[in-house]
Amino acid sequence: MTILLTPTADGSPTLYSETYGEHYHSSHGAIQESEHIFIKAGLQQVADKKNINILEVGFGTGLNALLTFRESLLKGLKINYVGIETVLLDESIYTQLNYAALLRQDELQPVFIRMHEVPANIPRYISEVFILQKLNARLEDVVLADASYDLVYFDAFSPAIQPELWEEAIFHKLYKAMKPNSILTTYSAKGSVKRALLAAGFKVELLDGPVGKRHIIRASKNYEL
Repeated sequence: MTILLTPTADGSPTLYSETYGEHYHSSHGAIQESEHIFIKAGLQQVADKKNINILEVGFGTGLNALLTFRESLLKGLKINYVGIETVLLDESIYTQLNYAALLRQDELQPVFIRMHEVPANIPRYISEVFILQKLNARLEDVVLADASYDLVYFDAFSPAIQPELWEEAIFHKLYKAMKPNSILTTYSAKGSVKRALLAAGFKVELLDGPVGKRHIIRASKNYEL
């Protein structure tokens, strides 16, 4: 799969998949998008748990994982992070992603590189309080244990590109894998996505989106926000 590095409006880079014809992040800003959708609307809402199991659908550039690691340092969180990704990035690509420098935290760059160097399908300690496992597989093929996750980052390619990942059956699978009082966040606010989440059993909220996007979705499993 051909992947190209491209800039976004806030100065942070994203990647463009020529195979799927889509960017990994918003062209309005990769960092601001990830912080808004997955950290503020997601991680910060469950941070009182302190020990948090996170599932990410679409590990991609590793930006969401890096921002999660950063937030864990700020909030004193212990994180068990599982990312599902069919295409793991080559060193020639991930070493060009300068998120740590843009965050003005150069000390995070070795952490970011370590995340990408973690071998597929094997859990590794990134720090004493952050465990990362990258599953190099399709979500459809992954067996998820019931009631395991406090938080799901749903960051797959769009419903127009990967419609099979935005159907009721997938969301039902995720619902079963989530603990009571857990949440799922995603950038898509399409009516079809909302309906599929509701049919799977989730409570669904439309939240204000990041720059360039009107709304995002936060879905909850027996959780009052």
